Amino acid sequence: MRRVPALAAAGVLLVGLAGCGGDSAGTGGQRLVNGKTFTMVLSADPGNLDPHFTSLASTQQVDRFLYDSLLNVGPDGTLLAGLAEKWQGDTSTVTYTLRKGVTCADGSPLTAGQVAANITFVGDPKNASSRIGVYVPAGATATADEAAGTVTVTSPTPAAFLDRMVGGLHIVCDRGLKDRKLLRQGSVGTGMFTLTEAVADDHYTLTRRKEYAWGPGDWPATQDGLPDTVILKIVTNESTAANLLGSDQANAVTVIGPDSQRLRAMRLFERSVVAALGELWFHQKPGLPGADETVRRALTQALDLKQLGQVVSSGAGKPMTGLVAPGLSPCPPAGTDALLPAHDPAAAKAALDAAGWLPGGDGVRVKDGRRLALGFYYPTNAGSGMQAGAELLQRAWQGVGAQVTIRGVANAEISQVIVGGQGSWDAAFLPLNVGLPSELVPFFSGATPPNGVNFAHVENPGYAAAVGAASAVAGTGGCASWAEAEQALVRGVDIVPFVYSTVPVFGKGASFELSTGSVAPSSIRMLG
Repeated sequence: MRRVPALAAAGVLLVGLAGCGGDSAGTGGQRLVNGKTFTMVLSADPGNLDPHFTSLASTQQVDRFLYDSLLNVGPDGTLLAGLAEKWQGDTSTVTYTLRKGVTCADGSPLTAGQVAANITFVGDPKNASSRIGVYVPAGATATADEAAGTVTVTSPTPAAFLDRMVGGLHIVCDRGLKDRKLLRQGSVGTGMFTLTEAVADDHYTLTRRKEYAWGPGDWPATQDGLPDTVILKIVTNESTAANLLGSDQANAVTVIGPDSQRLRAMRLFERSVVAALGELWFHQKPGLPGADETVRRALTQALDLKQLGQVVSSGAGKPMTGLVAPGLSPCPPAGTDALLPAHDPAAAKAALDAAGWLPGGDGVRVKDGRRLALGFYYPTNAGSGMQAGAELLQRAWQGVGAQVTIRGVANAEISQVIVGGQGSWDAAFLPLNVGLPSELVPFFSGATPPNGVNFAHVENPGYAAAVGAASAVAGTGGCASWAEAEQALVRGVDIVPFVYSTVPVFGKGASFELSTGSVAPSSIRMLG
C-alpha cells in the first residue's frame, strides 16, 4: 500500500494504503495559527516503533512523524522528492541522489552510507524485517558514493516498481542502526518530529524539529500553521474518539462506524480514502482444514458475501474489485469480484461431504477422527461492524456443519498471533491495504513466519508465475500480469476480498492531507 488507512485511518489494517481524497469542509475563513498542539487519535497502540519491524498501520502512522523516506507520494499519487532530490532506474537498479543538509534528530548529518545500510539490512533475509519484499526485494543490496551523495540499489530479481518500493522505506539514522533497542519506544530518524514521551496504550508526545527543511517536493521550511507539538492519543472506542473531536479534545480522528454519520453532520473538515476492509483469509498450514481448497471454497459458498460486506462496513461498503487500493493504484482494478464463489449453502454441504467431512452425531462434521472446529479471528480496531460480521459468519458456517469459535483481537495480537505465526488460528478477517501490487507478494508467497510474512502459508503456482511475468516489466506495462496474479489468488480461494470501505479522517481546528494511507505530518496546519 503505499500505506494508508491501514491504520492511520482504519484500525488494524495491515500494511498501509495509498490514497488521499475526499471532501473538505469547515475551514472557511479560519486563519493559520503558530505554536499550537495537534492531537490525533489512534485506534490502537503502535507497539514496537522500529519502522523496519512492523506491518501495522497504527505504527506506520507514528513512524511517519519520526522518519522520512527517500521519496514521498503526493495527494494525487505522483512521486515527490524526500530525502532524495533525484532518482532514476529500471526493474533491477535504481540510483537516488540525496538532498544536501539533511540531519538526524541528534544533529548528525545523514550520509549515503547510512541510507545504503538501511536498505541492505531490510533486504537481507536473515534480519527477518517485515519490510522485506514490501519496500526492499529479498536479497537487494545498496552501495553508497559519499562524494556524489548517491545510493545505488541492486535487486537480484526484477521489481516492476523498484524506485517506488525502495523510495518508501523509512530511513533510520546511524545510532538506531547500531542499537535497534533505541527504536522500540524512541526514534533515531530524520523526520519532522522527535518522540519526547511514550506511554503505552495511552499517548505519545512528539516535538517538531525547527531545523527541518526537507519536506515533500519543494517544501518551504518557514510557513505558518505548523504545530509545535503532536499528541497521539490511543482510544480504542470509536464513539469515545468521536466525542473527543466534538468536545475540542482532539484535532483528528478516524471513524468508520455509525459515529461517522454524526461527525459528518457537523460539517467538519474531512479527508477520506477507499480501503480494503472485508478480506477473508484461511490458514493453509499443512494439517489445518484451510489447507484444502475444497474446504476453503465450501466455507466461502456458505457466506452471502454481499450481506456480509454491508454488515462489516456498517452499510457503507462497496464490493472489492481487486486487492490493491483503488484510485491511486498504478494499475486498473483486477476484476476479482467476478471470480468469488457464489452463495450456495447446499453446494457447500455437498463439497464438504465429498471432501470426507461428514456430519457427526451432534451435527459437527468429522474427518479422520477430527472435528471441523475453526478458530476465527477478527480485528477489534477496524470498526464496530467487524464483530457483527464475525457473528454472521459464525452462524453461516455452523449452518453447514462447522464448529466456530470467534475471537476479537487487537493489533498487538494480530502482529504476534497471526502475522508473527505465534498462535493458532484457522480463518480471519484481516484487511491488507496496499497501493502497489508488488507489495502483496511477500504476503502471498515465499517464507512463512518467523522467517517471512506469508502468514497464511499460501502456495499458488499461478500467482507466482504471473508475479514473475509482471515483475520483469517496468511500471504499468505489467498491469495485465499483476491482474492475472490477483485473479489466481481469488480463483484458489487463497483470499476472499469482498468489501471496500471509505475511511474518513475528520478534523477540527486543523487541516491536513492523506498520503500513502496516513496523515502526512508536513501537511498539518493549525487553525484559529
